[in-house]
Amino acid sequence: MAAESCHPRGLSWFARSCIPADPARHIAVPVPISADAEEESPISALPDELLLECLARVPRASLPALPAVCRRFAALLASEGFLHLRRAHGRLRPCLLAVSVSSAATFARALLQLGASSVPELEVAALPLPSPLHCAGSSSSSAFAHARAVALGRDVYLIGRGATLRVDAFTGAARACAPTLFPRKKFAAAAVGARIYVAGGSARTGAVEEYDPSADAWRVVAEAPRRRYGCAGAGAGGVFYVAGGVAVSSGGDGSGGATRALEAHACAGSVDALHVASGAWAWSARPRAVPGGGCVVGACGAGDGHLYVVASHAVDLSFWRWNGGVNRGGGGGGPCGWVALEAPPVPRGSVGLGMAVRVAMAGVGGDRVTAVVNATAVRGHNAAGGGALEGMVLVYDIGGGKWSRAPDLPPGFRRAACAAVEC
Repeated sequence: MAAESCHPRGLSWFARSCIPADPARHIAVPVPISADAEEESPISALPDELLLECLARVPRASLPALPAVCRRFAALLASEGFLHLRRAHGRLRPCLLAVSVSSAATFARALLQLGASSVPELEVAALPLPSPLHCAGSSSSSAFAHARAVALGRDVYLIGRGATLRVDAFTGAARACAPTLFPRKKFAAAAVGARIYVAGGSARTGAVEEYDPSADAWRVVAEAPRRRYGCAGAGAGGVFYVAGGVAVSSGGDGSGGATRALEAHACAGSVDALHVASGAWAWSARPRAVPGGGCVVGACGAGDGHLYVVASHAVDLSFWRWNGGVNRGGGGGGPCGWVALEAPPVPRGSVGLGMAVRVAMAGVGGDRVTAVVNATAVRGHNAAGGGALEGMVLVYDIGGGKWSRAPDLPPGFRRAACAAVEC
């Protein structure tokens, strides 16, 4: 537990270095010590402004250990002043943050720098989970097995089934937050403005929930026109998009109650759009379908105000941008509609029949889109192609229209939730 202030015992190595190696030659000289001497140290005497200047220059890899020094360090590192100075000194870089909870006590964090450096940097750390972390009757690993990550400023919210975790992108400090009102799995989540929105992932409710970080509270703001499972979420231009997945219904509609199985309808290639300001759905009667009949396997919004999706076509992938607003028609070819972009360059044979593809996407500012591609053989099927993919990171340059490959995520991050941050 962090102390209230910086304790001088941390400098005891310096005092020991002043003692002669031969104690017999040492002459003891009484030195008067005031009662308050042990409570003061040179660091604690610094004003906040100077201490912030020092902390803002610390290498990013050394930041996770600093909040444990003392509560003053922790408070200064969490302040807006630290972020402002970090940016002023040119120490902020766009990064992809991947979070994976693998045990009851720790979670793994992978931070991939996506700056102008020719060789992107990858940092991996194991960090402690907050205690207690309530997971609605399940273990931490199962609660976050299919979690979604949403970035708001420097914080990344890891939203799981009955549990929510807030992770500081700089220090890795984690804190438990209020869980969603309805348990969800494989749902859509995204940030629009300063709020987080979730939808889908449950056959029992079509409620769309909104999270207010300042109040640490969820509330229902709309009812989705379709209940989707296995969907992806994106936020762009004041709109919350819910893409892909399978539409499900609860079967408790008075038809005798003989069937409890979920009735699935193919919705895999369509997108719903919610205006968060008005709470109204665009295209509620007929969602916008991705051209070519593909299944949406990943979606995100970017700083340019557009929606980007990756679709699977059984043997290959396609990449699309939704151009224009959500109030106008959407065929292709006009100023408003789907625009085909360069397909993600995945290895030949990694996407094919018998393969399950998952793409975790995140918009990095207004000029790049990242895609973490995972492809595994479906149980009971023999993959027609070659080997599986795990943690393959691709970066799309919006201005140049080209993909490039970044370092892969380490093993163990196959189901990691990803978000773009600046740190």
